[in-house]
Amino acid sequence: MDLGLTNKRVLVTGGNSGLGAAIAKAFAAEDARVAINYLVNPRQADIFVEEVTVAGGEALQLRADISDPEAVEAMFKAIDDAWGGIDILVNNAGIDGERALGWEADTDAWSKVVDVNLKGTYLCAREALRRMVAQRSGVVLNTTSVHQVIAWAGYSAYTASKAGVSMMSKSLAQEAAPHGVRVLCIAPGAIRTPINRAVWRDAEGYRDLLTKIPLRRIGEPEDVANIAIMLASDAASYVTATTIFVDGGMTDYPSFAHGG
Repeated sequence: MDLGLTNKRVLVTGGNSGLGAAIAKAFAAEDARVAINYLVNPRQADIFVEEVTVAGGEALQLRADISDPEAVEAMFKAIDDAWGGIDILVNNAGIDGERALGWEADTDAWSKVVDVNLKGTYLCAREALRRMVAQRSGVVLNTTSVHQVIAWAGYSAYTASKAGVSMMSKSLAQEAAPHGVRVLCIAPGAIRTPINRAVWRDAEGYRDLLTKIPLRRIGEPEDVANIAIMLASDAASYVTATTIFVDGGMTDYPSFAHGG
């Protein structure tokens, strides 16, 4: 199926590793022009651009702290200068922070998670929507998590930020819809990425994790990437203001499968 993404101008934040890298590669495979944002590990960004360029595509690497308004503005200006605007934004960059019970958490560390996950997502969405509303087309796809609806002890900043992104996205979608622009979320569950390597590499932790997933397997980055490119395409042109969960059924609360 041709998703019609050829030459679409795409920005993936946090696009040099994990889910972001898989999403960026999926868009590049559809012949989109792909810019990846990163803050650390520049070599991974270099490799992505080299691979896309060798394959005959177009790619950019843009270093920016997405929680910094000036850095975000400069990043979008760079895309304007290179490609004249943007068609698809994938807000993927995020952090979970150090585990701490709510009454023991360091306030600066708590705020940093919210600054990156919620404020950073907003800042990037704001710049993208300014352009998309003017051109009367575009898609903003925000990455949340199953933890926008499932509590996670020790990670109150993370859950608050992801739930916040979900509701913010609904509001932005309501505002942007009359201008032909869609805003929605994709919520991954347990995915085999470096951020949770400690769990899926530990035999006991992995077995416990599988009990939380009705499909009885951990997700792969490509599971999320495949949904991302579909949602960003015209195949999903009637989908906005919602969250698509890619979680193997984790939000179906499998512990209740045998009764309450």
